[in-house]
Amino acid sequence: MHARLTPATALLLTIPPLMWAGNAVVGRVVGPLVPPMTLNLLRWLLAFVLLLPLASDVLRRGSGLWAHWRRFSVLGLLSVGAYNALQYLALHTSTPINVTLVASSIPVWMLVFGRLFFNARITRRQLLGAGLSMSGVLLVLSRGEPGTLLHLKLVPGDFYVLLAAMAWAWYSWMLVQPAKEPADIRNNWAAFLMAQIVFGLVWSALFTAGEWALTDAHIEWGWPLAGALLFVALGPALLAYRCWGTGVQRAGPSVAGFFSNLTPLFAAVLSSALLGELPQVYHGVAFALIVGGIVVSSRR
Repeated sequence: MHARLTPATALLLTIPPLMWAGNAVVGRVVGPLVPPMTLNLLRWLLAFVLLLPLASDVLRRGSGLWAHWRRFSVLGLLSVGAYNALQYLALHTSTPINVTLVASSIPVWMLVFGRLFFNARITRRQLLGAGLSMSGVLLVLSRGEPGTLLHLKLVPGDFYVLLAAMAWAWYSWMLVQPAKEPADIRNNWAAFLMAQIVFGLVWSALFTAGEWALTDAHIEWGWPLAGALLFVALGPALLAYRCWGTGVQRAGPSVAGFFSNLTPLFAAVLSSALLGELPQVYHGVAFALIVGGIVVSSRR
């Protein structure tokens, strides 16, 4: 699948990386306040409540949700249940630079899964775009000094992020499979997301139960945690998933995957802002490389 990238679609696909960058920063900040699996469960419980006025019909007995429960269960596992839970878990055990580096492999997994399992062709432009985009990511991660990448050391948290990247790539390809969901759910973004959340909450609850049974999990309630939960439910959950789902269907997973490489750039800018540091020249160069990779890969 290879569709033309319009400015409107590009904007849709730019919003999720911005939200994901904020999600990573917030997840790191509230790490001492709430366990990772529990954070993911609370986040999606709140998103469920916020979405309920728009998509309550999908829960009725005669809804196509229940007839297609297997597919929505898989979608819910890959997105709601696994993707962010693994990222939150990684933020407890790995450094931010390693997490961002491994997560930037999403476009690669998009191309690989598309070729192996969805009969999608990998073009030379996509390979060139991947090279440009990854160069921009590495420039940000190295803070303009590529030699620092030689000192990176992988830890268990990096493996969690790798699993998250693979889950998101597979999820994105599932989004463009035709006629796999009832039309009344597929054509309504709120109903489609609600269908995923319903089963995703089941997976999240199971993972959270295991977390509390096997670790010394605890929660420190307060306004900082409440504010963080509201943000991750509204922004990285509802808004990001809404924009990503529409953008992937318009542009295709292979093209959309390159936009995920904007996340490290946005994360670097947000981190710099929180630390009181001004953006550096390499941020601008990296942005140009990443955008160049997106443009190259999206052309016919």
